[in-house]
Amino acid sequence: MSAATVPVKTSYSGVAPTSDEVNSIFNTIVETNNAQISLDTSYALTNLLLQTVGIKGLVVNDLIPQIKKASTDKKNGSKRESAMFILGAMFERFPREQPLSEVVFLVQNGGVLNLVLDCLADKGPTVRESAQYAVDELFKNMSPEAKVIGLLPALMHYLSKPTGKWQGTVGAYTLLGKMADSAQMGSSAKEEEQAKDVLRESMGRALKELIPIVEGGMHDLKAEVAKAAQKTMLSLTTLLQNDDVAPRINLIMDTMKNPSTQSLQKAIHGLSQTTFVAEVNSPVLALLTPILERSLNNPTTSQEVLRQTVVVCENLTRLVHDPFEARVFLPKLQPGVKNVKDRASLPEVRELAERAYNVMVKAMGEDTDNVTAGQIARTTVDDVLKVLDKEIRAQGGIQKEDSPLWKDGQTYVSAMVREDVNARIFSRIPARVSPYLKYILPEEACKTVGDNVQKHFVDEDHKKYGAPVVEDPTEVEVVDADFSLGYGGMLLLSHTNLRLLKGHRYGLCGRNGAGKSTLMRSIAEGKLEGSPSKDVLKTCFVEHNQGEDADITIIDYCMKDPEINSEGLERISQVLN
Repeated sequence: MSAATVPVKTSYSGVAPTSDEVNSIFNTIVETNNAQISLDTSYALTNLLLQTVGIKGLVVNDLIPQIKKASTDKKNGSKRESAMFILGAMFERFPREQPLSEVVFLVQNGGVLNLVLDCLADKGPTVRESAQYAVDELFKNMSPEAKVIGLLPALMHYLSKPTGKWQGTVGAYTLLGKMADSAQMGSSAKEEEQAKDVLRESMGRALKELIPIVEGGMHDLKAEVAKAAQKTMLSLTTLLQNDDVAPRINLIMDTMKNPSTQSLQKAIHGLSQTTFVAEVNSPVLALLTPILERSLNNPTTSQEVLRQTVVVCENLTRLVHDPFEARVFLPKLQPGVKNVKDRASLPEVRELAERAYNVMVKAMGEDTDNVTAGQIARTTVDDVLKVLDKEIRAQGGIQKEDSPLWKDGQTYVSAMVREDVNARIFSRIPARVSPYLKYILPEEACKTVGDNVQKHFVDEDHKKYGAPVVEDPTEVEVVDADFSLGYGGMLLLSHTNLRLLKGHRYGLCGRNGAGKSTLMRSIAEGKLEGSPSKDVLKTCFVEHNQGEDADITIIDYCMKDPEINSEGLERISQVLN
């Protein structure tokens, strides 16, 4: 797809072009047999709308139905190509200039992504090329939140259709894998890593719906589809961020690709040999629950495999710290475990199943009304909707002509904000709100709404978790560093801030494998980026397992360090006190 010759302008008049003008340009695009003219005119139409009424021009002039009609014209390859030109131009420009266009492209009346994916199977190579360009541009120009709220459901819907074209199916699986791959933690700029954090957490919560769809594709009769689905599944497993399960990924993949009794037994045996120490969350549960459920409910499962299965269920459940996540997944396993508890032929298996069942009941808060009383509820779309609506009304409200578009838009925006709030990355909220109100509210009002929505949820977070301590400006700062921390080939912490003040005591809390000891060791060895050098800041790191030094006093231990010993006993005692 060659570059368009029409210059891009950012001015916005608000004066709508006439329907005759828009239809004339559109007809030029779809009726001409000259591909370059069609392409250039597609950008001309896109720019005209952006400079006048924005995405409203698409809706008012009923352009989407006309684009759909052209893209499915089986007799005219030129029209199908023209439809892809239009969508390619709009996918390239609109999400950047007016993100609310995502609602039209992906949500309203089923969106148009399915048409583009279908065109990946077109018999015309230029149509396929233009469709691929459109797909790539849409993906490139969407935020992580928009990909999860808009793109992901559209892809899942397409993959759930039994009538989808196999090339489109491959394209959809490829996009899913690309989303998962782009969510992997790295060493990019802080803002980019925060965006990855949101995408990783949000996709992780969606795995319970995603995994069955992708696993189904792994058994597709079309070899290209099965291969694409297997590659996508491997990408999805990177969302787990769990060192305990990582060594068993190949076993899990094998039982997905070849769901035989033998492969299932191998997977269960491998999991039963795993020592689970890291916190178990939604992504891990989404991956393992179907396998455990299959083992529990298969009438041919041996007593030994049932024994291993209920042990895995118990071990996993003990590390599920979030009752909300427990209530999503454990009800799928609970009936099977209960059945083993009541009917297993071996007393030992029944006893283990009963123990696992009781742990599940406790994890879900079913044994007492007070277990989850102290849990902090997650923010919902409705919670955000109320705040968003209130702030928009305070700025004069949405005009009647914009109501049909904003009806879907407000839910879309609220869902994106929900993702940022639950990830507690509040700095991203204004960009999920203000740009989506562009051309609907005055520019200053857009900014005010975004800022006020952010402030509301920051204040709510302070009520839930406590506001930051107000610091004394006279206190001495020991270190204020942004750093990343790795261990082996794994990145433990990315763009993390550490700020310590003189005279304070600090506690470091985290799950097993989170990097607590690695961080402490890096501080002690003066290797933490941004921290003072060893000649400025002296540290003494007392490991949790001291061996022969376990019985000596802390002062004696510090005196054994050559660097610290030179300070003298009196100074060491003073600092420790």
